[in-house]
Amino acid sequence: RTGAGATLGSGQQYMSWISLRDYLRIVLFSLENASMKGSLNVVSPQPVSNAEFSRALASALNRPLLLRAPAWSLQAVMGDMARLLLLASQRVIPAALEKAGFNWEDPDLQTLLDGFFKREV
Repeated sequence: RTGAGATLGSGQQYMSWISLRDYLRIVLFSLENASMKGSLNVVSPQPVSNAEFSRALASALNRPLLLRAPAWSLQAVMGDMARLLLLASQRVIPAALEKAGFNWEDPDLQTLLDGFFKREV
């Protein structure tokens, strides 16, 4: 409520994400298509930086994004777990799903978050 969300570290680290709807659709898609073999990157085709994610979430919640949590402060509190969980960068692309022709219903993070937090109750 206070707008106390923060960008983590530099905010440049990439993070992959997926909506629950697309996750479930990918599970069904992979079960129904015999050509799908091996492991799949079950993620949106549009990874975002932590700064982009933080801005999208703040916007969807109609809150300001004023703070930055410096890497050193996160590591002071969480130790090596901060580096592994919050500050690491993974820009995962769902190449096998794209090649198989899967179409995401929620490929855009801002649209997804806006729809999730601004639903009529």
